[in-house]
This record gives sequence, structure tokens and C-alpha cells, in this order.
Amino acid sequence: MAAAAHDSGGLRACPTWLIVGLARVGPFGRFRPGPGTWGTAVGLAYFYFAFSTASTLVLAAGSAAAALFAVAICGEAEKRLGRTDPGEIILDELVAVPFCFLGWSEFLRVAPAWAVLLAGFALFRLFDIAKPFGIRSLQHLPGGWGVVADDIVAALYANLVLHAAYHLWRVLG
Repeated sequence: MAAAAHDSGGLRACPTWLIVGLARVGPFGRFRPGPGTWGTAVGLAYFYFAFSTASTLVLAAGSAAAALFAVAICGEAEKRLGRTDPGEIILDELVAVPFCFLGWSEFLRVAPAWAVLLAGFALFRLFDIAKPFGIRSLQHLPGGWGVVADDIVAALYANLVLHAAYHLWRVLG
């Protein structure tokens, strides 16, 4: 009975095409080159249309809920594909990107939206690809946690850099 409680939220009953399709974010996970970059681009659109006018609290809560959803979906997709964190799974990038923009309204005080979006995109890709400061070790977490956690932390590092740039601009500007 206890094992059933860890059944990826009952996802085993869902068809593989649905689980893998969600993890790939439809066709985007198959785009080449760089499916992670495509996932980040879709995540940027997701942030902009879902959260750019939301409060920081709504952004944080919505992003956390989406991340938990992604942990379940990505973990189950790994099982179905028989591979650990394959590049075609990009739901993790999509749900991580909004974390880059916690404090969005502050950033808009010193830079236009397009510049903040571009900076967040570039910083997230940098941290997601390079995986510095312990990010790489997060990939060893079990199941979907290992798929999603490294992207969330990469996004939070990007957010820290954006906040540092914001405060530097305020001091020097």
C-alpha cells in the first residue's frame, strides 16, 4: 500500500503519449539544435503571458505548483523513455524560467521588458548549461526531482544576478 502512494501521483494509468508529450512540451522537445533552448523560449512565453502582470506572491506560488507538476511528469517520462534526464524532456526548463523573474516589477523600473526577458533567458541558459555552484549535483536526486531541481536552481541563480544588476543600476544610475 505504501508503494502505491509513491506512484507518481497515479500517473502510471496515463497513456505514454500523454506523459511523454507533456514532458516534451508537445513538439518542442524534438526541435534541434538545443531542445533545452527551445524549452527555455517556450518558458519565456509562458512566464510573460501567465505571470508578467501577476504579483510576486502569485508568481512564486504558481511557479512552485508548476514545478511540482513537472517533477511528477518528468519522473514518469524518464521511466517510460528508459533514460535519465534525456534532452527531449524540456518541461523542466519551461517551469523553471518564471523563477528567473521573481521581482519582475522591480526590474522594469530600470530596464525595458524586452531587455529583462533577454537577460533572464541568457542567464538561465548559462547557468543551466554550465551547472556551476552545485547545480550539477542536483541531477543525482531521484526521479523527477533530479530533472527539475537543477533547472529551478539555475533560474534562481539567474534571478540573483538580475537582482544584483538591478541594485547596482539603482546605486550607480
